[in-house]
Amino acid sequence: MSTASQLKKNLISRIKDSKDLNFLNALQTILDYSEQALFQLSEEQETAIEKGRNEIKDGNFFKNDEVISEMKQWLKKK
Repeated sequence: MSTASQLKKNLISRIKDSKDLNFLNALQTILDYSEQALFQLSEEQETAIEKGRNEIKDGNFFKNDEVISEMKQWLKKK
């Protein structure tokens, strides 16, 4: 069993057993904050993502294997 899996099981067990409302509220705040920080994007980032999605929709992209092949050819010339 992985360390992460063991840690999760341990935390779940401790949370289930806890009757400390302050602890549970603090844990809730930590989880809420980490989720917000993870998914908050700046306007510039959102614009860049939208631009990328539009380029994909319009077919303006290269497949990964095409890029790797092109890079290998370029490196051989060096």
